[in-house]
Amino acid sequence: MIRTAAMAILLATSFMSHAAEQAKSKADPAKGKVIAETVCVACHGADGNSPASANPHLAGQGAEYLYKQLKNFKAVDGKPAARDNAIMGGMVAALSDDDMKNLAAWFSSQKAMPAAAKDESKIALGQKIWRQGDFKKGIPACAGCHGPAGAGLPAQYPRLAGQFAEYTEAQLKTFRSEERNNDPEQMMRMVAAKLSDPEIKAVAEYAAGLR
Repeated sequence: MIRTAAMAILLATSFMSHAAEQAKSKADPAKGKVIAETVCVACHGADGNSPASANPHLAGQGAEYLYKQLKNFKAVDGKPAARDNAIMGGMVAALSDDDMKNLAAWFSSQKAMPAAAKDESKIALGQKIWRQGDFKKGIPACAGCHGPAGAGLPAQYPRLAGQFAEYTEAQLKTFRSEERNNDPEQMMRMVAAKLSDPEIKAVAEYAAGLR
């Protein structure tokens, strides 16, 4: 068991280092800014602060994670995209690998204007799941991967602090239904499968209020 856990940690570390190197090499935020202002602005804002809760805030998100998601939206060599989304698939279709690195670098360098928790009645449950998980249901603490303050870890685990509660809730539900399946080792699908609708809403609400 210990050997398996150590191997998992080694693989995750290797994956994160590789993704970090890919995202950072040759990245030019200035070129990414031009793409953001022409391609991404309507949904995510030119600086990555989305005007609508259906679209995530990208400002301040890890460059490595953003680069990975952009690549996952893109169909390559006739193979379906790892992350199936018709709108985003169309947006990234014409972007080169360098374009995606540059765009990720631009958004990650921007200052986030975070959303806020709106329903205080859900904060207590959300905080409990975030900090402690639920041992009986086999739900790990969200903080274990996304950090106590929701800052996340580059490449694999996104920043969730200040993200729109509506967006986080929607993503957890798509992981639960397996409509979204680009999570490493099915980690998010396994967690989301054990969360009820009220628990998902509570976690999303709590994350929105983190700073």
